[in-house]
Amino acid sequence: MPKTPNPCIDVCKYKRAGHCIGCSMTKPQKSLFKKIKKESQRQGFMTMLLAQQDVIGKYGAWRVEYAKKCRKKGVTPPFTDPNS
Repeated sequence: MPKTPNPCIDVCKYKRAGHCIGCSMTKPQKSLFKKIKKESQRQGFMTMLLAQQDVIGKYGAWRVEYAKKCRKKGVTPPFTDPNS
């Protein structure tokens, strides 16, 4: 089973109180995700990230881009794919 891809969509601009405007992760969160090897922990991280995006708001474009990344890697996105 393919691993959950990194939530980063290569925007990497920390203009929202230390959160990336592309994915909502902070620099420490980006480092943490890279260290996570167990799929269950990756999925837990994604649940946390989606909740974080909902609280901060304005991350609709991330879902479109991340769904593309998931499809390319043969992984089901952790949310309803906006293009399906």
